[in-house]
Amino acid sequence: MKIALGLGCDRNTPTETLRLALTAALTISRTRIEDVVAVGSIDLKADEPAMLELAAERGWRIRFYPAAELATVDVPNPSETVRKYTGTPSVSEAAALLAAGADKSALIIEKLSHRGPDGRNATVSIARIPE
Repeated sequence: MKIALGLGCDRNTPTETLRLALTAALTISRTRIEDVVAVGSIDLKADEPAMLELAAERGWRIRFYPAAELATVDVPNPSETVRKYTGTPSVSEAAALLAAGADKSALIIEKLSHRGPDGRNATVSIARIPE
């Protein structure tokens, strides 16, 4: 199965926190890191060190979407708090769906959040890429 990741995190989240969130999402969804063929996030995170480091480790190219584009995606868990800070009610779910080229029925992990020991949060969503 081919999957797309949607990633979100607090500013300056450690790479290990993002990595742990991803590992948890992959474990719950019974997918493998080798199944990842697309990764997306919001353009506000285009310079986020943890995302860039993780992508470099795995050889992934992350597509960074503008908030206005993410805001057009129908997601199961919109958040007014996320909208307040980013301009879109969803980052990880919407980015996963855009990267997968799919609708919300393709989400296999809706929105898994992980808080690291330093209090920073990372969020991962996983969408199945239609064949």
